[in-house]
Amino acid sequence: MAFLRDLRLAYHSLNRSKSLAAIVILTLALGIGANAAIFTLVRGVLLKPLVNRDENRLVYIRQSAPTGGQDNTTFSVPEIKDIEGSVRSLSEFGDFSTMDFTMVGLGEPRVVHGGVVSGNYFDVMGLRPVLGRLVGPQDAGADAPGVIVLTHRFWSTVYKKDPNVIGKTVRLSSLGDRSATVIGVLEPSVPYPSDTEIIGNLVISPHHLSATMVTGRVHRMTELFGKLAPGATLDQARNELRTVYAGMVKDHADAYPDNGGFRIDARMLRDEITSGARTVLLVLLAASGLVFIIACSNVANLILARTVRREGELSIRAAMGANTWALRRMLLAESLLLCGAGAVIGVIIAQPLVTILARYASRFSVRALDLTVDFSLLWVGVALAIIAAVILAFVPRLPSPNASNGMNLASGSVRITSSTGRRQRIFAVTQIAASFVLLAGASLLITTLIALQRTQTGFDTRRVLVVDVPAPSDGRTPQQVVDFYKESVRQIDALPGVTETAVGMIAPYRDAGGGFGVGLQFSGDGHVHDKDDPRALWRTISPGFFTSLGVPIIAGRDFNALDDQNGEPVVIVSSTLVRQMFPGQDPINRHVYWTDPVLEFVPGTAAEKARVTAPHRIIGVAADMDDEHIVPVPTATIYGSFADGGMFGGHLFIHTTANPYALVTPVTKIIRDMAADEPVENAATLEDIRAKVLAPDRLNSLVFGVFAAVALLIAVVGVAGVLAFSVSARTREFGIRMALGSQPENILRGVVADGVVMAGVGVVAGAVFGLIVARVAGSYFGDLKMPGALPVIVSALVLLGAAVVASMLPAARAARVDVIQALRAE
Repeated sequence: MAFLRDLRLAYHSLNRSKSLAAIVILTLALGIGANAAIFTLVRGVLLKPLVNRDENRLVYIRQSAPTGGQDNTTFSVPEIKDIEGSVRSLSEFGDFSTMDFTMVGLGEPRVVHGGVVSGNYFDVMGLRPVLGRLVGPQDAGADAPGVIVLTHRFWSTVYKKDPNVIGKTVRLSSLGDRSATVIGVLEPSVPYPSDTEIIGNLVISPHHLSATMVTGRVHRMTELFGKLAPGATLDQARNELRTVYAGMVKDHADAYPDNGGFRIDARMLRDEITSGARTVLLVLLAASGLVFIIACSNVANLILARTVRREGELSIRAAMGANTWALRRMLLAESLLLCGAGAVIGVIIAQPLVTILARYASRFSVRALDLTVDFSLLWVGVALAIIAAVILAFVPRLPSPNASNGMNLASGSVRITSSTGRRQRIFAVTQIAASFVLLAGASLLITTLIALQRTQTGFDTRRVLVVDVPAPSDGRTPQQVVDFYKESVRQIDALPGVTETAVGMIAPYRDAGGGFGVGLQFSGDGHVHDKDDPRALWRTISPGFFTSLGVPIIAGRDFNALDDQNGEPVVIVSSTLVRQMFPGQDPINRHVYWTDPVLEFVPGTAAEKARVTAPHRIIGVAADMDDEHIVPVPTATIYGSFADGGMFGGHLFIHTTANPYALVTPVTKIIRDMAADEPVENAATLEDIRAKVLAPDRLNSLVFGVFAAVALLIAVVGVAGVLAFSVSARTREFGIRMALGSQPENILRGVVADGVVMAGVGVVAGAVFGLIVARVAGSYFGDLKMPGALPVIVSALVLLGAAVVASMLPAARAARVDVIQALRAE
């Protein structure tokens, strides 16, 4: 009952100070809302259980060759069989391969990102259907009919949850044609290892049934999952995997070159899924924590100032018998009302903020796409409100019950004790230190983004339209596919505004990692072939490719029609490859040839395979064009003519002097008139593709920039508040100093200097704190970056400048003190 009475009195007391209450509530709402939203995001992405049954037993197994630049080489079928036959700490295994398919027969023709799985994959992964059934053991084997399952997001967004898709037959094309029946829809789940749209059995991919796929140890394209045996631990499974793997490497040394550094590892599936988002979300959580600290420090200063003004009231209560707990309880009641109101507004703010942040986090983890607001948001808000209330209730110093100066204090004059002044400055410095850390982090991200955006790509990005037109595989011969592209180029070149059209297998940036990832091994004239041959990227292009992208050919010539007639394999190479293989020599008419063992498994006849690995004469040298990295690096690349075959992807590159997007409709019509079932998708300029790749960096800068701006605003208000209160308490002192001859300019400079000193101490404290935190965090997060000198200097100058601005108003007030009134103030 006593506390209820305190709450009622606290309400009436705060009602007499509406402005102060409003500022405190809004400040706390910002701190609580940001933290509640971030915690909801962290919980949903990092902490929330997966829908997979027995998720605490699911393990992801990774093979890598880090010294060869391959973080994930995936597995071949023979490697999977060796592991399945020897490892006992894992009771079941499931495998998953990723492929793109052209799908016809279910709405518009489209390219879908697909998964090819073993018959027991869904049983191992503990997943269930929401409609129909999933791929099961009955669907395994080469004689089983082709079946596919739609992922829930694909079914929901493209087919609007239409149940009639079950039973439909589609045609799938990818290194061969197959028909398949839609048998089910997968429950909402994390699409790992890849964000696929369909998942089917082995039969939907003729390549998976080929002898090269089944027997080739270096033909690696399959992800491997396992389930811990009852009673087994991850460490046991990891040790057993490494033992078995060592035997595999010893027995098949040619498949594991020494310069690759091949190794195997295992981790829990949940840890693997969340690894991409863990660092950015924890940093985001730390940033929101700093905003909460800043908000609490700011509010603590306001409460301190209010308590000083109420010391007379508190002293009277103490003199009349109120003990320390009763006074503290009264302050706690006020704090709870303020923090409770701040929490309510904060939770309201947090709900739309969660939606915005979920879109941001989806760039790092697909789990964020399915994030929903639940009661955890409310509990986080309540918890933060209680923490803030307790802090604020115990910040002020209470008068002693035996205070003899109660009546004097009740008279209304304001006195700041050294203890109170020290606390206020500590809180202000804390705000500035936390703001400095946020500003430095945001400055680092912004400067990085600016540097990325200003990087020269080496080719034209604004006037080149890229359109995905996959190589038709509906029974056409390789020559018919080439003829299809040639006719497409001829008709598109005739469109108004088009200056050059070409075909390529890789869309820069968008297809990063495609085309055999880190490249294929090769050799050349004057070099001895061995297992440690260098690697180069393989690109298949048409004549005019370099012209359409604005990349100069610095020696030799481009491909032309005579190359097709002569029948001699010819290539164009990058300038980096020339420096690497033929330093100081003329590379024209020299030869390079592929030596990578994986080319043994390229589809085609024996003659076609022999042509791929035959010596190719160099007819031209092109300037480096790094189509994988936003910041270009020297790249060894070999460009082959699309007339030689090997066109595994298909993209039209259209250089125009007009609006590139105005060409989408006529280009689509040209392609569809030639092949009605041919997908024409993802039309975008290279500039927009690059901007999309930069979107995570841009979002990082935006989110952390907003946090830093909010922190800076609160810190500026905090510094101004401390100085304003200090000025009001020192009015008589300023009056005496001016009566003794001190100039107003000196008073103004002194108050501004106080603000700058506080800011300077805060910057130093923030720098020390940030350095310590970065060192500690760096031991856990290897990809954490330290800001350079420029972001640190800019952040310090911004804070010092903000402190000067915040100091000017109280300083001007101090300089305008009326001497007579100040001397009469006591």
